[in-house]
Amino acid sequence: MWFGLILTTKTHTQMKRILLAVIFGVASLSSLNSKAQVSLSINIGSQPNWGPSGYDHVENYYLPDINAYYNVPSKQYTYQNNGSWITRNQLPDRYRDYNLYNGYKVVMNQSKPYLSNNSNVKNYSKYKNYNGKQTNLRDYRSRTTSVKSNKKTKNNNSKIARNDNRRGSSGRSGRN
Repeated sequence: MWFGLILTTKTHTQMKRILLAVIFGVASLSSLNSKAQVSLSINIGSQPNWGPSGYDHVENYYLPDINAYYNVPSKQYTYQNNGSWITRNQLPDRYRDYNLYNGYKVVMNQSKPYLSNNSNVKNYSKYKNYNGKQTNLRDYRSRTTSVKSNKKTKNNNSKIARNDNRRGSSGRSGRN
């Protein structure tokens, strides 16, 4: 009888060791797997409606018409004031008539692009007075929504109405 109890205790201890080894092995494999994961940052929803379409991630826009920058994550503008770069939530009054929807935007995925301003002015001044020749997110979204609704209407053999959201929209500085 004592012999059976000793045998059972040895078997029980060995089973515990095997179980612990399996748990340890699975834990080590899962930690290796987690190191192989990739982080992907997409900020489509946080881009302003006046931003250009076609980009899934944007850090900054350069606005060549007014030589200013807009940081998408912080939603702030950086522009020169008395020779110094300042960052604010809105553009200054001198740009109150600037229409963000019509001006050209250069996507710049770098930190503090205004530090390369001389180069940016040289490379992108050709886009000054571009006046609405770049599709912005608002117009792109309304066009794709319009196309989808027109297809549904066409399938129902109804009249197709053109939806033009451009009239009456305000794309003034500091508003997104």
